[in-house]
Amino acid sequence: MRTEFNKLLKLLKKNFPDGDIETVRKAYRVANAAHQGQVRLSGEPYIGHSMSVAKIVATLGLDLTTTAAALLHDVLEDTHVTREELQHDFGEEITSLVDGVTKIGALNRSTSATTQVEKQANNLRKMLVATAKDVRVILIKLADRLHNMRTLEYLNPEQIQRISRETLDIYAPLAHRLGIARWKWELEDHAFHHLHPREYKEMAALVAMKRREREEWLENTIEFLEGRLAEAEVNARVIGRPKHLFSIYQKMLQQGKDFDQVMDVVAVRIITQTVAECYNALGVVHHLWTPVPGRFKDYIAMPKANMYQSVHTSVMRENGFPLEIQIRTEEMDRIAREGIAAHWRYKEEADGDGGRRVDAKLDNQLHWLRHMYEWLQEAHAPDELLDSVRRDFTVSDVYVFTPKGEVKELPVGATPLDFAYLIHSHVGHHCIGARVNNRMVPLRYNLQTGDVVEILTSKNQTPHLDWLDFVVTGRARTRIRQRLRELGQIEAPEETIKKTVHAAPAPARKVPQVRHVDDATREKMIRIQGAKGMAANFAKCCGPMPGHPVIGYVTKSPGITIHRADCRNFMNTRRDPDRIVEASWEGDEHFETGMRVTIGQRPNVLADITNAIRPMNISITRAQFVPGESGKSYFDFVFETAEEGSIERVARTIRTVAGVSNVGILPPSLIANQN
Repeated sequence: MRTEFNKLLKLLKKNFPDGDIETVRKAYRVANAAHQGQVRLSGEPYIGHSMSVAKIVATLGLDLTTTAAALLHDVLEDTHVTREELQHDFGEEITSLVDGVTKIGALNRSTSATTQVEKQANNLRKMLVATAKDVRVILIKLADRLHNMRTLEYLNPEQIQRISRETLDIYAPLAHRLGIARWKWELEDHAFHHLHPREYKEMAALVAMKRREREEWLENTIEFLEGRLAEAEVNARVIGRPKHLFSIYQKMLQQGKDFDQVMDVVAVRIITQTVAECYNALGVVHHLWTPVPGRFKDYIAMPKANMYQSVHTSVMRENGFPLEIQIRTEEMDRIAREGIAAHWRYKEEADGDGGRRVDAKLDNQLHWLRHMYEWLQEAHAPDELLDSVRRDFTVSDVYVFTPKGEVKELPVGATPLDFAYLIHSHVGHHCIGARVNNRMVPLRYNLQTGDVVEILTSKNQTPHLDWLDFVVTGRARTRIRQRLRELGQIEAPEETIKKTVHAAPAPARKVPQVRHVDDATREKMIRIQGAKGMAANFAKCCGPMPGHPVIGYVTKSPGITIHRADCRNFMNTRRDPDRIVEASWEGDEHFETGMRVTIGQRPNVLADITNAIRPMNISITRAQFVPGESGKSYFDFVFETAEEGSIERVARTIRTVAGVSNVGILPPSLIANQN
């Protein structure tokens, strides 16, 4: 074990040549003595686990303080060492880190939670509270989980399944959100191995079978690309990157493809010295090979929330195989591998208490973490908390703009209402509509990368219960529920009152200026029997606003009065039916269309069609598959959309799917038959 510790010291001296290694030496001595006689289920001395966790942390480049805390991370939980003794020997900073990890781990033995969901939710609460105080706590916990996953086979089957599922649901996505790609990949592959052992072995065998052929192909590609980049005077190195087993397995499931159909199981990475060279390299790549439409993403111009920056493109090689290429600088590559650890810099503060604080850049990059911390101000029911975290830990891949040009990142499927609550709770509560790219859209609209979003508000608006049906971010769901409870529209769960977490409030945020709806704006937004520009008055009895179902009534004086469809005054007053007219708001109209797609005999073509139209903001209401003759079949479906122009875009998109020979509009008679 002493040899392993010397290796750790050698690594630390390389990373921190001027650092004080003595604290780490002392941490090893204390941990080794405290764990004396303890062994893991594998028979290994327990100190070996502590050493492995410290080495994982140090390999990521984290500081000496974090490494010392990693060595000590189990002494409060599993040995006789007390918090007071630890603080006396190592001070408050290391003690707080160890204590934070201990409080997370202690929940695994908690008897107060009756179900696994409750235990996992409580674990998450503690994790988020500890992490909000110091993000190094979760880095140590992730390293602890990573080493546990490497030695999981010594536990009983039930424990293996539970820990692997939790790793795949929470820990691997959290590593992704922190930008630590190497940990994410390894956590996923270990969990995959234990949760789906048969599929894992099959995948490993398939990858190994093609390895020699793939390596030869990749070597030739790299050599060719390096030559072309050198000719263009782009100073860069090119490396190959095999996809990990779980990522290949996921792609096969999502795309409904066999292994032989998933061609891009390897990727090429071009690493340059400057940002300008990244775009020069991109030009070389696109000159050599045809880019695949829809597969270009510029994360340099619009970095991900986890600090990741790179240009992604997929090109079609001359052999008919697609090739994924990532282009980034050396610094971007380091951040992509190490994530938050690559930016870990502490500054001594001359504030008299010897405290430290994270620099402003790192603090800004942890903005998403503060959002999760805010959820704790309203204690969720266990399943609600888990659902919120799972949604917000998933890959965020939609980048939209405010009217002032600020970039905001949201999860795929996010709506204007999610955007409004991301800006500020006040904006979300009073949101009555949204303009996207200068066009009114429903609040259920799925935002797309590049959209410019303008939120319309009214002081009279309050959240609706049905908003919970379509918002996707944890922040929006939390704020809506909180406000509905304040308004008495839903009951606060009993456990909320009992388990509310008392934590430091989030820093106050200034309410941004947004567009408030006045009568002139309402007049522009109203549609009377589908027509716009007609004179309209708005009834004072019910105050109709965009977002409310409305109805029009022709008055004796020139004009039409608009009421809410549920206006009691309107319903309780005798009205002339001939003077009642249909009314709606811009963006609320729905167009129904049916399409017939003619397809050939190709595997997974229906999955490819649905994947192609998934992000297009249409709602498929009915569908059927009609077998045909001569090798041709028909896929008929009826959908609703809020924008008439999207009908042609849907048809155009489907025509790009391999195996589709024709796309046509269904006649009304066939649409009716689908009911």
